[in-house]
Amino acid sequence: MVDFAHSPRSTLGVEWELALLDGESLDLTPAAETLLADVAERAPEFEKRIVGEMLTNTIELVTGVQTTVSDIAEDLATSMGALRTLTEARGIELMSAGTHPFAQWQMQEVRAKDRYLELVDRTQWWGRNMLIFGVHVHVGIDSRDKVLPIINALLSYVPHLQALSASSPFWGGTDTGYASNRAMMFQQLPTAGLPFQFDSWPAYEKYVSDMLTTGIIDHLNEIRWDIRPAPNWGTVEVRVCDGLPTLEEITAITAFIQCLVDDFSARLDAGETLPTMPDWFHDENKWRAARYGMEAIIIENAEADERLVTECIADELDRLAPVAERLGCARELASITGLMERGVPYQRLEDVFHTTGSLTEVTRSLIRDLRTSYV
Repeated sequence: MVDFAHSPRSTLGVEWELALLDGESLDLTPAAETLLADVAERAPEFEKRIVGEMLTNTIELVTGVQTTVSDIAEDLATSMGALRTLTEARGIELMSAGTHPFAQWQMQEVRAKDRYLELVDRTQWWGRNMLIFGVHVHVGIDSRDKVLPIINALLSYVPHLQALSASSPFWGGTDTGYASNRAMMFQQLPTAGLPFQFDSWPAYEKYVSDMLTTGIIDHLNEIRWDIRPAPNWGTVEVRVCDGLPTLEEITAITAFIQCLVDDFSARLDAGETLPTMPDWFHDENKWRAARYGMEAIIIENAEADERLVTECIADELDRLAPVAERLGCARELASITGLMERGVPYQRLEDVFHTTGSLTEVTRSLIRDLRTSYV
């Protein structure tokens, strides 16, 4: 049995992966272990908030359980401030995007943790290529019976979230032609990519049991779907998004996800059956959003109607406005409109590159965006 913990409805938690950069070259630097030691010595109250990840070039900020998006923003800003004090002392810069624009995967170090070393040993070239950064948003679900219907319904919003967060057009010094190259890279790992659509919790439990029995996974968290149940926390975890360069974008995306999940929860309480689409529609939508970003034309329902993703997002912002008012995140949800007008991350990065011809300047713009977004 896979037990699902009790969690108050629509509570929040966010994980924000940050790249560690050498202050002079702006290339990635393997400084995570040093910084984690600094946290333990100089800011021990943040040891559960500032943590390591698979690569030694990455630090992750992890929030506590919060009720509102504004609480998430305050939590992340506080942790960022503590981390910044430590990085400044060591000449380290910070940025967040789906990928570093020019760093080379061959030069990166894997943290000496069994689960990371086993992953790379098993997946070899693809595992070593995972030079990517993301944002994960947890939303509390108050009944296990809601989890799978909500995940199945959320799949239709993968292209919305992918397009809004796309920030990885460059990888290893190459212009990939994709708004989110990270999306295409990450799904190459076993058990990554879009989730299967299960009709019942026992069917999901059978899947987990089979995965454990056949040795495909050793632990539940090795199922790395773009959207997955997080039974230990009692949440649905949305892992679609590229690393986001600014705190404003984090809060906007978090508000969007919280509103979607809470709306689905309310509709289930009212006896409604949530809409779904065939798996191949979701596969196609993910590819279109990763490739074309805000210019993607997506499949928006089971009848195969298609529209520009920006039109679909605009309609959802209007539809979810009353939900946002109730949850206290109306301002953050509405900010998505302004972010779209100014340019979502990959569009800003491409503009810098087309203006300067320099991926170093692209990287510098990410450092600047992050530095000015939370002070």
